[in-house]
This record gives sequence, structure tokens and C-alpha cells, in this order.
Amino acid sequence: MEFTSEWRSIEAQPEKVFAFLSDLQNLGMLMPEQVINWEADTDTCSFTIKGMTDLKLRVQERKAFSFISLKPEGKSPFTFTLDSEIRDYNTHSEVKINLNADLNPMLAMMAKRPLQNLVNIMADKLKDQF
Repeated sequence: MEFTSEWRSIEAQPEKVFAFLSDLQNLGMLMPEQVINWEADTDTCSFTIKGMTDLKLRVQERKAFSFISLKPEGKSPFTFTLDSEIRDYNTHSEVKINLNADLNPMLAMMAKRPLQNLVNIMADKLKDQF
């Protein structure tokens, strides 16, 4: 199942947006308030979703100035990737956040709204960073 934000216009060049998203220490600024116990370095982050689970993510792929993909490391309640796509426009960038999750039908019913909210919140907060 795929959860995707709308493209958000960012008042910065793709190189700057890519650099921000590439350092997972910055990702904590984009998380909703339900995310606590944030710890990160450039390539990994770990956190707790209040009342739900602990997660650890690692950078799976980086394509300079256009794409970053994160995947869970270790125990995760489901398999997923969290991807950021960056498009270059002459005066600004556009960014879209995607979460691709392998959810069983029961989990999909419960998680659909929170996961869609997550990608929307992340995209909105990213726009506010620039």
C-alpha cells in the first residue's frame, strides 16, 4: 500500500533540500509529536512511536539531489520504505514523501489514516524548514 504526500514547493535549491534530508539527524524535525526518543546520525535513526513500537531506519539509497530511500533495520511491525523525491525548478524545488508499506488487510485498515498523516506532516514540516 502506498501513502503519498502532494508535491510541496520548497524555497531552496535541490542540493540544499537533498543535504537536509540526507542527514537523518534532521529528519527528527519533520516527525509528528507522537514520535519520541529520537536518536540519529547521518545514516540511521531510531525512535519510539508513543504507545505503538520502536523503529530504527537506515538510508537504503541516495541519488544526488533527487531521491533518498530509508528502510527499517531490525524488528519492524511491517516491511516498508520511506522515500523522498526532489524535483528541480529554476527558482525552487518540489518534494514528495512516499511510504510504501506491505500491510495485511487488518493492519491496513488501522494504519491507513496515521500513515497518510505521517507523510503529509513530514512534507509540510519540510516546507517550513526553508
